[in-house]
Amino acid sequence: MSLPRAPEPTRPPPAEVEPKEVARLCVQTAVVLVQHGAESALVETLARRLGHSLGAETVEAGIFANCIVLTTRLKSAEVTFLRRTVDRGINMHVVVEVQRAVLSVERGELGAAGYRERLDGIVPLRYPRWLVSLAIGLSCASFARLAGADLTGCGVVVVASAVAQYLRLQVARLHFSPVVGFFLTAFVATSVAGLGEVYGVGKTPTIALASCVLLLVPGFPLINGVSDLVKGYMNMGISRLAFALLLAAASTAGMLLAVSVWGLWGLS
Repeated sequence: MSLPRAPEPTRPPPAEVEPKEVARLCVQTAVVLVQHGAESALVETLARRLGHSLGAETVEAGIFANCIVLTTRLKSAEVTFLRRTVDRGINMHVVVEVQRAVLSVERGELGAAGYRERLDGIVPLRYPRWLVSLAIGLSCASFARLAGADLTGCGVVVVASAVAQYLRLQVARLHFSPVVGFFLTAFVATSVAGLGEVYGVGKTPTIALASCVLLLVPGFPLINGVSDLVKGYMNMGISRLAFALLLAAASTAGMLLAVSVWGLWGLS
């Protein structure tokens, strides 16, 4: 004879939250996600799921290149917030932590106050600048080796890419525009690699010059831009693709300036 099944525990109803607080939490979540590189579909989905978990009847969001407009409806009261977004750099650690916090709210583990505290406590995970620079240098050198560069040329690529990446991180730390950072990074990387070849270091100067600037390929904005276009977020998709093209143009300008200044046109 089987024992009777224990009744399943019932989740307590969510505590009452003011409509303004729900809208504020939803728009703050969307802002944090956009500022750290999340795609638009994920931003809207998480904001809506958070609002529904906190008792909102509807959550509508408009995501634009430099701002977010979000409206929630709760207890027949509609609240609209507009928040400006500022690029904080791509950081998937922040995006994942926000996702985990929203899931905790959905499971009933966090209320509005607990979620706000957890959201405010998210700190972007950043590796030491020297370690990132070294990893970037080695990765660019690996591409150079695959393209047929000799070991000496790969060493030039490591130095050029690592120095350029360190400069790029320093420029970002000083809150300069990413366009300026890409221009300076391309100039420094091309200069170091080109001068190394001018003084006879390595036998594959063309491959070294091409490989040392691979760190500047704007892959993430391009992927997000295409993803947004495919999923119907035309405004964000077009703006992200335009920004990626602007970064590519800045990189090209930096390379051309270095080649012209140091007379590297004849390398082969």
